[in-house]
Amino acid sequence: MHQTPKPFELARRLRAGESLFTAWMSMPEPLLADHVAREGFDAVTFDMQHSSVDLLSAMRGISAVNHAGKPAGVRIALEAFGDGARLLDTGAEIIIAPMINSVADAKRFASAVKYPPLGDRSWGGNRFQQLTGMNPQDYLRQANEMTVSLAMIETTAALAAVDDILAVPGIDGVFAGPSDLSITLLKGEKLDPNNQVVKDAFAKIMTAAKKAGKLTGCYAPSPARAKELAADGWGFITLINDSLMVRGGAQNALNVVRG
Repeated sequence: MHQTPKPFELARRLRAGESLFTAWMSMPEPLLADHVAREGFDAVTFDMQHSSVDLLSAMRGISAVNHAGKPAGVRIALEAFGDGARLLDTGAEIIIAPMINSVADAKRFASAVKYPPLGDRSWGGNRFQQLTGMNPQDYLRQANEMTVSLAMIETTAALAAVDDILAVPGIDGVFAGPSDLSITLLKGEKLDPNNQVVKDAFAKIMTAAKKAGKLTGCYAPSPARAKELAADGWGFITLINDSLMVRGGAQNALNVVRG
């Protein structure tokens, strides 16, 4: 029987080699996140880069997801590394940073979200202590392992530097973005996340991550593709976003009555 994972088990499960499926939230409504978290997803992730989710709604959403017994993640906005640290303070377990194109980008990201000696994350807040039940000293000792930092690989520059990015202390792994990879690799000709050049890029990213002994994640263009990616060994996989869930439910109901 499927057991609902408790918050703060996400890193352990990923490090054990599991493929986990996350919902992707773009609507700043905690109750919607709570509803979604109570389904069979392994996690719920909030998108602050390409949606109306702001810092406050992400923080409220994390609490709603944790209340439903699931781990929460956030893709922060472009270069908003400080937000990553604040969201960890309020209970996020995984932070995904977009457009990490160089070692310098990766170092700035890791510095913000990892405590010394891996980074320079500042101590503050107590929400994470409530959620973990840990005293401050134990949390400090274990936080770098209990939380996950994923650098997005979604440009030609990032793809070329993927080995060096993965080698940065405090970067736990990489997260592949198929849409932007298609745009950059096809030189802006079209959006085609299922193109062979994207699949080749995914293979290169996976090989680099395995070589470095680090974690992987990606956005799946479809549930069918998500199943393939899990079979290929990808770890943290975005299965579907909230907009598609709402629209799909509406369309299915209307198709029954209107054909």
